Amino acid sequence: MEFGPQIDLFDFPAPEEGALYRIIKCVKRIVPIILALVAIGAFWLILSRNPKPAQIGTQAPDFTIKNSDKTVTLSQFRGKTVVLNFWATWCPPCVEEVPSLVQMQKTLDSKVVVVAVSTDVDASAYHQFVAKNMQGVLTLRDGDQRTNALFGTFAFPETYVIDKNGIIRRKFIGATDWMSPEILDYLSKIQ
Repeated sequence: MEFGPQIDLFDFPAPEEGALYRIIKCVKRIVPIILALVAIGAFWLILSRNPKPAQIGTQAPDFTIKNSDKTVTLSQFRGKTVVLNFWATWCPPCVEEVPSLVQMQKTLDSKVVVVAVSTDVDASAYHQFVAKNMQGVLTLRDGDQRTNALFGTFAFPETYVIDKNGIIRRKFIGATDWMSPEILDYLSKIQ
């Protein structure tokens, strides 16, 4: 008894050698072009952000950040040592260093001003985190990341110590224990 034609599910016709050859040849031509375009785009992105990142021993780039409740300009802190911290709520090392940053601000109250600039796009996450964890620290949100771009900062956390004259004196990359005796001593003595 036959029920119709039998079909072998694993018997596919091989593509024509000519068609497969043309596909491979086309891919070999397109891939280098795509890679070159990606490289040019990445290079342009890096250069367009800030062609000359802030350097230790140079004047810190001035900036103004306008949030819904305040406007802050870096130059308004001339005459005080500033710890300028770039961070985000989605960044685990940033969250890790927050308690010591807050405690350091309390400990060195009149000697240092911490300016913590969040790069969060999500205003709600920023406000919730700040209300719960950053009491006593001046915090701002720059979701467009214009401020950190002025400093050449694109990985977080990254912190600059700026002296009373607006000169960058030190840069910290990554989570830092702001309550370490070495850092407290350094910050209390910086002129």
